[in-house]
Order: sequence, then structure tokens, then C-alpha cells
Amino acid sequence: MKKYISVIAIFSCLLLGIPSVVLLKSAAYSPKPETDSISSSSLPPTNTAKNTPTKPVNTTTNNETYLVLDITTGKVVEVNVRDYIIGAVCAEMPATFHEEALKAQAVASHTYAERQKIREIENPSPELNGAYFSNDSSKYQAYFTENQAKQFFGDNYDLYYNKISAVVNDVVNEILVYDDTPIIAAFHSLSTGKTESAKNAWGSSVDYLVPVDSSDDVSAPKYLEEYKFTSEELSERLKSAYPNISLEGEESEWIKIDDKTESETVINLTVGGIRLTGLDFRAIFSLRSAAFEIEYENSLFTITTKGYGHGVGMSQYGANAMANSGKTYDEILMHYYKGAEITKIN
Repeated sequence: MKKYISVIAIFSCLLLGIPSVVLLKSAAYSPKPETDSISSSSLPPTNTAKNTPTKPVNTTTNNETYLVLDITTGKVVEVNVRDYIIGAVCAEMPATFHEEALKAQAVASHTYAERQKIREIENPSPELNGAYFSNDSSKYQAYFTENQAKQFFGDNYDLYYNKISAVVNDVVNEILVYDDTPIIAAFHSLSTGKTESAKNAWGSSVDYLVPVDSSDDVSAPKYLEEYKFTSEELSERLKSAYPNISLEGEESEWIKIDDKTESETVINLTVGGIRLTGLDFRAIFSLRSAAFEIEYENSLFTITTKGYGHGVGMSQYGANAMANSGKTYDEILMHYYKGAEITKIN
């Protein structure tokens, strides 16, 4: 059974109002494609130092409920597996998306829950009080209760909740595995047109999280997003994060992008003589992704981003585009998670 090195780096300062995603906590998430801030960010979680689960999938799925810590009451509640998956899909993907894309999301969300369950059984987190995860979407997968879904969908509740429930019913017993272990079912809102590798995004290679084509993403809403800053505004933000940074001389020379991946993620850049990662820079300026270009003209810095999220794993907009072109949920999953398999559990 393959082992993957845990990503240790903690980017708590990157919870840009968009909560954190899980690479080795189990899965990685992104904000809902139709919003700029919902409970799941596109960066590694704050507690990623646990080991990868080692138990095979068929030894951990005999319970029909998940233990969830309700952070509003401090109580651990049992949530039916089907209801949890429905709530996760409601919170993580627009209900307007194609049924096959929603199925793919359901399998990914279920995989996240199973992987996280194994992790907590093997090595419990004290703050969870025996639960597998909490409803704190800044740390774990976003999840709506039925009441929350009613509030979120409003007048469309019956239409959307019934649609998602039917989708989940079709795949409720399916998860993604690699070497008989639930995978890191990373997903994000929107890629640059090509997804990113786990190695480039988080520093650890994962066999099934490698770059794949997702070219339909370039036609998605807000694929490109511009951020404009005066020299004073940019300097203030940078000095707040790095008090010793030296921003002198020509403004056009302040920032230099050093390294990019084939998927256009900025790996490193030099700012005022200090070497930063693309993720560092993204956090400071609350950017939608770490795939960006920077221009200086007319006393303004213009930062243009591509995509939304970390870019690893399944692109949600890409999944919807594939579904609209006739691809089924399993074809979508096999495209984005290379070498993984779909298996049925009890």
C-alpha cells in the first residue's frame, strides 16, 4: 500500500473568508463555483500532520452513520450517511449543474468522509471529541443540514433538494479508492484549463492527482479576475505581512515572477528582495488562485488570476462541462483522478 508524505505546511493566514481545504486531511475543497466565499477554501488544512490511513476500505464502512461535531452546541451527533452526502453536495456544488456532475461530486464527497473517518478512528483528534469531522467548514468539508438547505435554496428548495437526493441515491454506495484506500478526493471550482499536480500545489506527489486537460474551464464565468492596487495599497499589504520587505526604486521592478508550472500556477516570485511562494502572495492579496500575472502601468498594479482554487483534482466547472457533453459521472471521475477506481461499499 502506497504511503504519501503529509503536507505539514500550515496556511492559517490564508483562510481568506473561504475556508480551508484538505489535501491530506482527506480531500481538498474549493468555494462553490457560483460564489466567491463559502465554507471551503482552496488551501491545505490547518491539521495535516497525521499519517495516511492504512486500513483497507472494506474494514471501515460497516456503520451507516457519521459522527459529526456540531460546533454550535459542542455535541457529537450521528448523521445518516446518505443525508450527509446530500448535505455535502448541496453545500459544495451548484444544484443547477448537470446530474452526472453532481454524481461525481457525491462520490468525491463520500470518499472524503470515508477517508476522514478512517483517519479519526486510527488517530483521533482531541478537539473532535470522538467525531470524524465537524460542521466547521473552515476545516472540514462543507455540509448543509436539511434546514440549512431550505434557507440556502429558498423557493427552489423542493426542486434542488429532490434533484440532489435522487443523484445521491444512484451512487450512495460508491467511493474512489487507490490501493484499497479511499483517495484524497481533491476538487476545486475552476482550473486554468489544465489541472495542477499535488506535488506543485502542496509539495507531495500523489499518483492520481496529476495535471489533466480541463480546457472547457476557460469559458466559465469569472475565469479571469482582475485586482487593482495603487503602489501605496500594495506596499501596505506586503509590509503588513513582511515588515522587513524593501520596496524601493521603480515600482515596475518591485515584483518578479520566477517560476510557474505548466498549469500556470506561480511557484515562486521575488518581491522587494524577498522570495515568496505563489500561495503566500495569493493569501496576502486574497486572490482567487495562485495562477496570476502582474502588470504595472499608470501607477497601478493589476493582478490577473486564472481559475478559482488550488487546481488539484476535479474541476467542478470542468465536470459540469464534461457532463453537458455526454460524459457520465464515472468517466468524469476517472478523467480527473488518474488510476483511481470506483468501488462499492456496504
